Amino acid sequence: MTATAYGVDVRRMESFSAVELYALLKLRVDVFVVEQACPYPELDGKDADALHLRLLVDGETAAYARIWRPENAAPRIGRVLVSPGHRGKKLGEALMREAIRACETRFPGMPIELSAQSYLLQFYRSLGFSPTSEEYVEDSIPHIDMRRSTPL
Repeated sequence: MTATAYGVDVRRMESFSAVELYALLKLRVDVFVVEQACPYPELDGKDADALHLRLLVDGETAAYARIWRPENAAPRIGRVLVSPGHRGKKLGEALMREAIRACETRFPGMPIELSAQSYLLQFYRSLGFSPTSEEYVEDSIPHIDMRRSTPL
């Protein structure tokens, strides 16, 4: 399968128009709350302090990840998703490579952490992440904490 051509957009929440922000948050709720049948507080108060990375295909958000650095901690990649209409196009790997690159540029020399849904363990391993916890259940979904220490 040929990889899909995409543009990369990385910015802070306040630079989105109201329409863009609504579309982005709606996509996150559609995937994480509705599709995964997981009622939880998707809007968690961290978006204002985060970077929002989008892969755009024909001006539409095809994939998304949030990059957030808690105080005195390693940067974290989270809210990783590929829009339902763009799945099967190798955008998940492209998204993660862009997110890793963004972390390495903005936080050089720091490890990168994430909380992975357990079924994606091998996918994240293929990108250089290693487990740092035992499996645990969060919002009724099995997860595992992972860390990446080496640059791309």
